[in-house]
Amino acid sequence: MEMKGHILVVFPHPDDEAFGVAGTVALARKIGTPVTYVCGTLGEMGRNMGRPLFANRETLPKIRKNELEEVARVLDIQDLRMLGLRDKTLEFLDEEEFAGKMKAIIDEVKPTYIITHYPGYAVHPDHNATGAAVVRAVSKMPKSERPVVLAHAFSNDCREVLGEPDVVIHIDEVKDTKIAALQAHRSQIEGMIGSIKTEDLLNSPFVTRLLAKEEFWTYRFK
Repeated sequence: MEMKGHILVVFPHPDDEAFGVAGTVALARKIGTPVTYVCGTLGEMGRNMGRPLFANRETLPKIRKNELEEVARVLDIQDLRMLGLRDKTLEFLDEEEFAGKMKAIIDEVKPTYIITHYPGYAVHPDHNATGAAVVRAVSKMPKSERPVVLAHAFSNDCREVLGEPDVVIHIDEVKDTKIAALQAHRSQIEGMIGSIKTEDLLNSPFVTRLLAKEEFWTYRFK
């Protein structure tokens, strides 16, 4: 699938994009498709502080901001927006207000595709709340004007409930770019991904899947 037009990525935390859409974004940028990335928080409540430790609770927000900016450089994202919402609180935001923030961005960007989390099937409360806000915002639009919403899901029951993903992006040709995006988030994943290019890790089932394809469900509005 070749996504043309304009892609809007909306996730709550720095590193969500590296795991979920880095390959898709890299492929899109190779053909000149513009990408806007909206990141809701700086992930300032993240538990990881680097391995070995190089961050603390006070310095982590700035470090994660810098890491996010580096990922935007790696993925050639020209339009990076940080909303500055508080990490681990998005589920408590007023739903209409949160959706209103998303709607304002959608109206400005006028994307062809939106990639976000599938509400209810993305494990973390911030993930689910962000996806729900995007879906609510798009549902307010006339059907003829709605962008395609591609939803990222990874809860244990997502396939059982949703079926198989209908959009599968094979990313082997840009796997080195995805590795670079992952490695940019040093504070969060260096302990796990830092040696990703070692032969044993590259051949592990988790990394093999991570670097082979990215899967999405097209959200079906009622």
